[in-house]
Amino acid sequence: MSAGTPARSAAPRLRADATRNRERIVAAARKLFADEGADVPLDEIAKRAGVGNATLYRNFPDRATLIQQVALSVLESIMERARAALADTGDPFEALRDYVHAAADERIGALCALLTEHVVLHEDEELFAVRAQLEDAMEELMARARAAGTLREDVGPGDVFVALARLTRPLPGSDCMKHDESMFVHRHLQLFLDGLRAPAPSALPGHAITLQELRRP
Repeated sequence: MSAGTPARSAAPRLRADATRNRERIVAAARKLFADEGADVPLDEIAKRAGVGNATLYRNFPDRATLIQQVALSVLESIMERARAALADTGDPFEALRDYVHAAADERIGALCALLTEHVVLHEDEELFAVRAQLEDAMEELMARARAAGTLREDVGPGDVFVALARLTRPLPGSDCMKHDESMFVHRHLQLFLDGLRAPAPSALPGHAITLQELRRP
């Protein structure tokens, strides 16, 4: 074996290590941002990820860059769930229900705070494109359920996104949750989803919330 062989074989390993470090940093930041907010110390993120501070800053030179990547990671994960729901050929309402629960698992409410406070969405082409795909997917899933007669007529995609955003935000106060938070979210989300089924037992006040309304400043 020549002297140059180890160096050539080490290069892919180094790239793989760098990729894993980046993924660990994003995963740790995602959890800490959701639990503690976007101002959590970057040193704590590095510690949680099991990497040194230098590694974190080499991958993400500032907080804004890390927040953008966390937001993109969450949106892309939710988009994968949306594709699965759109490919489901079974009951349209069940496909919508499964997608909404899957989006809740991604803690989209915490993401909303990140996007609102730290990212100018219309200036970030990647984030804007994925969000547009998610909105299209939600509208398509709801249209299918409505056409099947299982989704009430007086609700819109904005209603679902508002419910998701509110239910997946951490509750204030350390004494609020004495049980599993995930169970709390999915239990109350299911109550909301049951209320979307047709025939509707009552008339809703106001009107169906559109995605355009949610984007208004």
